[in-house]
Amino acid sequence: MKIHPLITESAALADLCARLAKSEFVAVDTEFMRENTYWPELCLVQIANTEEAAAIDPLAKGIDLKPLFDLLTDNEEVLKVFHAGGQDVEIVYNFTGRTPHPIFDTQIAMMAVSQSEQIGYSNLVESWLGLTIDKGARFTDWSRRPLTERQIEYAIGDVTHLSKIFPRILKKLIKTGRGEWLNVEMEKLADPDNYGNDPSEAWKRIKAPGRNPVVLGRLKALADWREREAQDKNIPRGRIARDETLADIASHPPKKQADLAKVRGLSAGWKDNEIGKRLMSTLENAKPLPDDEMPQRAPRGAPLGKEGALVADLLKLLLKIRAREIDVAARLLARSDDLEALASGIRKNLPLLEGWRFEQFGRDAVELVEGKLAFAVAGGKLKMTHVDDMPETLAENGR
Repeated sequence: MKIHPLITESAALADLCARLAKSEFVAVDTEFMRENTYWPELCLVQIANTEEAAAIDPLAKGIDLKPLFDLLTDNEEVLKVFHAGGQDVEIVYNFTGRTPHPIFDTQIAMMAVSQSEQIGYSNLVESWLGLTIDKGARFTDWSRRPLTERQIEYAIGDVTHLSKIFPRILKKLIKTGRGEWLNVEMEKLADPDNYGNDPSEAWKRIKAPGRNPVVLGRLKALADWREREAQDKNIPRGRIARDETLADIASHPPKKQADLAKVRGLSAGWKDNEIGKRLMSTLENAKPLPDDEMPQRAPRGAPLGKEGALVADLLKLLLKIRAREIDVAARLLARSDDLEALASGIRKNLPLLEGWRFEQFGRDAVELVEGKLAFAVAGGKLKMTHVDDMPETLAENGR
């Protein structure tokens, strides 16, 4: 594979992207910094196909990244391969308002061919290629220039390895017939709605202090205000105020700005500075949360109760058994809240009761709840047995 020198000029980048546009797939990774900023600072982009690989310096003076972003977001003929690519996709979205598509994530794919739920990149490389990744450059400051040869080599390795691993995973998916299992998961990863940063929705990420519409209305207004302050200053939202501080202010709003000095998590300076004045104005203008925005009550079905909780536990045990039997990550088959909903009597709008999930797990889950399945031990291993298939004496004892 040809490894290019660090790309710092627009012409070289355009030429590279023109060649890569003819590939069936490209492996992509990014290096970024976000500890001190609201928006992630893109510091390096690595990209490879089966023939060539390069690192691109987005901080290079005058470089035009448009050919790269066009390749990632507009070219539907080239599959974009990431590993745990959520943050990489977010960065592309922040630059373009679009997401890479079509997309393939090897971390998600591993859930369909093994019991690994969130396999790390180092473990992925070791399991497929038998190589140990040098982790020395992992925590480097990617924004500093110049980059060393070791840093660039480390970074490019992420995509050269990925370009070798992806075809192998794809071959196994085709062999097992599980490729279609991942279609929905990959589309979720590429859904632009996951990456929009609407300040009016920011309050939903904060643990809500009860269900009082007035309190929640204040929380929504405060979270919106904090988001805009952080965006404007390009600093992490937590530098403005922590979630717990906003929730506390929403529940116990200060009567005047001077009282902000008494709020835990705020400095004394807030009692008479401009940001404190803006916070107080936000509180004064906050309106109760409308009924149609009130958070849904949980759980989705009837309360489980003691018996229902036991049924949910049995369903979780069944999930572990089935995941082991077919060598798939349990989380890909079903989520805990869906199992609890099934135990409480819900039968609609549950992913585990649809499509391939129903065939692989959902049908047995329903039969377990309905008393048609039982646990048995065979050869020292726990497995499921249909009640109709059990020996008559065992079935009688179980009644």
